[in-house]
Amino acid sequence: MPERVRFAPSPTGPLHIGGVRTALFNFLYAKNNKGQFILRIEDTDQNRYVPASEEYIYKALNWMGLTIDEGPVEGGNFGPYRQSERKAIYAKHIKDLLDSGAAYYAFDSQDALQKERENAEKAGRVFQYDQHSRSRMSNSLNCSEKETAAHLKSGNYVIRLKIDAHEPFVVKDLLRGVITVDPSLLDDKILMKSDGMPTYHFANVVDDHLMEITTVIRGEEWLPSLPLHNLIYQAFGWSPPEFIHLPLILKPEGKGKLSKRDGITGGFPVFPMQWEELDGFKERGVLPDALRNYLLLLGWNSGGEQEIFSFDQMINSFGIEGLQKGGARFDFSKAVWMNEQYLQKMSHTEFRAAVNESLDVLEEIYDAKTIDQILNMIQPRVKLLSDVDKEIALFHTDPNSYDAKTLDKLRPKLPKEFLPWCMDQIKNGQIDDLKSAISEWGEKNNCNMGVLMQALRLALVGSLSGPDLIDIMNVLKKDVTLVRIDHFRISTNL
Repeated sequence: MPERVRFAPSPTGPLHIGGVRTALFNFLYAKNNKGQFILRIEDTDQNRYVPASEEYIYKALNWMGLTIDEGPVEGGNFGPYRQSERKAIYAKHIKDLLDSGAAYYAFDSQDALQKERENAEKAGRVFQYDQHSRSRMSNSLNCSEKETAAHLKSGNYVIRLKIDAHEPFVVKDLLRGVITVDPSLLDDKILMKSDGMPTYHFANVVDDHLMEITTVIRGEEWLPSLPLHNLIYQAFGWSPPEFIHLPLILKPEGKGKLSKRDGITGGFPVFPMQWEELDGFKERGVLPDALRNYLLLLGWNSGGEQEIFSFDQMINSFGIEGLQKGGARFDFSKAVWMNEQYLQKMSHTEFRAAVNESLDVLEEIYDAKTIDQILNMIQPRVKLLSDVDKEIALFHTDPNSYDAKTLDKLRPKLPKEFLPWCMDQIKNGQIDDLKSAISEWGEKNNCNMGVLMQALRLALVGSLSGPDLIDIMNVLKKDVTLVRIDHFRISTNL
């Protein structure tokens, strides 16, 4: 049977970067095994449903290049692919469990359950609705047929899985191996809620079986639920799929799961794309290729030193043997470094296409050839696409301020005669010859070449950053260069 994997997010808000990595690993595993990548929307929790979330999920996966083979929009032979549209399927299968005795109705009020919890707490234990406690509770196992019928008519009930486990329960994870579970830890989990909607546990088991999912790849926060899911498979008499529980993405300091709050306080993105007022990786200027590559290495290793992978290399290399059990620490600076590697490897045509949205302001001033010159100058300096606007600003906007610390250092060292002399040289000579002329002037006037070039850069750029100074002047041309130097000279009294 070909591999079939699914990414099954809940539309309760933006897709967290941990969810994106789960989607990526599912996609790579499917494609490495010539299988199918399925999107299923798990929207059974209607109280937490956020209408814009599903659209966001689609946009994020599309931006990341994770092509969906089957899903709510794409369709397929195993739909519907939204759980809210599968109520009739769940109703049929919950009836099968009730008829077989593997599940039962529970009628306990919230007050009765709270009282049980309080009594258990007083006795120094935690209350569980299980094979030991259910005999004193209100449920169809204890009630007469008449009482059960009356409760069912009222509609105030849930349906629980009946678990009778006396021996250690064994489950298997492809990454973590065999896991033995103490049967006393297993309780009769709710399968169907009082509103008639299935719980996550029940719906995902039914869906995975009916959609013929071969391998479930999900976050390790679901590992404690693995015994329950296996018991539901057993109750139906179904063979479970294989399971892989991925390690957590940790906070930058290495302790605890990465959260939205960490991004806000740390000033880095935790979503792939913008959500409300929060920028995502896309808005910060990270390429989808770079983000895929970065996420690949958060919990997976090729076994060698290679860090930069093309998409095809990711697909061909990805396998279970490279997965790590321990959590992977998030490091935005590493993502920025990764993005820089991709930007620097781009051809001129690719780079121009990537930064095209920033070029409108240049196109009003320069011809295509000059814009190409500018792009060649800034590409080696760009780490994020969001750097581009800042890098090209010096080519279309005169400086409105000058770095104060640099000014303070220059004042006692820069001769008053330099800037007027420099302007004369630019008026009467070639910009390409200016650097050698400045060097000669510095030797004659006993002034350090670095000081002179810093003053000139400050006049043209406003700071000491930027591409080669002569290249800048060749783009700005003489008139703009002279205006900037003169304004700098007058406004700073240098």
